[in-house]
Amino acid sequence: MNKRFFGTDGVRGRVGTDPMTVQFALRLAGATARVLAPAGGSVLIGKDTRLSGYLFEAALEAGFVAAGVNVNLIGPLPTPGIAFMTRNFECTFGVVISASHNLYEDNGIKFFDGSGGKLSDDLEQQIERGLDIPATTVESGRLGRAVRVDQSRVLYQQFCASTMPRGVDLSGLRLVVDCANGAAYKVAPRVFADLGADIVPIGCSPNGRNINDGCGSTQPALLQMMVPGVHADAGIALDGDGDRLVMVDHEGNIVDGDQLLYVLARARHRSGELHGPVVGTVMSNLGLEHALIAGGIAFRRAAVGDRNVLEMLRESGGILGGETSGHLLCLDKATTGDGIVSALQVLAVMRQTGSSLAELARGMSRYPQVLLNVRVAERIDLKALPSVTAAVGVAEARLGSAGRVVLRASGTEPVIRVMVEGRDEGLVRASAEAIAEAVRKAAA
Repeated sequence: MNKRFFGTDGVRGRVGTDPMTVQFALRLAGATARVLAPAGGSVLIGKDTRLSGYLFEAALEAGFVAAGVNVNLIGPLPTPGIAFMTRNFECTFGVVISASHNLYEDNGIKFFDGSGGKLSDDLEQQIERGLDIPATTVESGRLGRAVRVDQSRVLYQQFCASTMPRGVDLSGLRLVVDCANGAAYKVAPRVFADLGADIVPIGCSPNGRNINDGCGSTQPALLQMMVPGVHADAGIALDGDGDRLVMVDHEGNIVDGDQLLYVLARARHRSGELHGPVVGTVMSNLGLEHALIAGGIAFRRAAVGDRNVLEMLRESGGILGGETSGHLLCLDKATTGDGIVSALQVLAVMRQTGSSLAELARGMSRYPQVLLNVRVAERIDLKALPSVTAAVGVAEARLGSAGRVVLRASGTEPVIRVMVEGRDEGLVRASAEAIAEAVRKAAA
């Protein structure tokens, strides 16, 4: 389905450049209200810590109130927290102002329905069709009201803690928690501390401009130094909106989303709690697939994007899925990817087994994987480029059954992603560079 503004996760872009402008946000609020709350209703608006969050919060608030929708403003809270609180408040829908793992110059607007799920493609298209209509104001008697409900974030903290197995806490664990100077900077340290862990917080001092900057799940180098430096048992890295998780073991090694998915799948399989196949994406490491199958666990691949993983889980009756980036879905615990909840599930396995994170992740061998991003000026049809197709064919022939090639356009940036993996690291890198060069020449 062709959409002008909605990507894989809402609307996103550079602040001040269409569509991330005040004018667009006002029109988006009006169009969304007409589709999701035509007879009035209520919306919960949350955000991360970007300076521009104030701008878009005010614009959306004005647009929704003008359309006759009551507005609840909860301030900085992780994206999954907005999903949970939208259901808890019985709101008609929820809005998150965030560009996730991007730096502060970008921002985005994404939506949840009343059940805490992401909007369907059909609803997003309906909203887009209404964007050409100027925002309107209802008569005074039908205007919405706006209230701040930021103190209610404790309800989300309690929900996260409730996902831990009965009788299991974090007493005796020392954890370094990196919140990427983002939306989880208040709630995440409190959740882990309340469960008994000794917390060393980093990335918990947002100033509006330092979100995801040298910290968090996309840049965990500081966390890797801190964990062994303070003799911690593990490190937890969230991204700017708190829905992704990357961890670090006690030796300072990164444990990515594929490895964490393996740890959770093996634990649930042993306990008899795993249902359906585990779902990854076309970008998931081949080592994950081989390790799960060797353990008697079915594995399937969805297209990139957590909504595609979620759709396949629902179709197949599965409960565990995720992406290499750390966007993990534990549907037996939450309706959407939640970095805090996912971290608690991994920590629970550590406590229940008495094993370190390094020991738990050791059962999966990560195949060498090279991901190159090729920036392009405009969207191109890769299948219509013979030189690119030929380069991919040569790489696949050389890799054989022990490797894979994935070529795809990003849903959020003007880049083509070239991913190659296999057992031979040198061959993998050479193949990725050859394909990337073919894309550059074809797109020039």
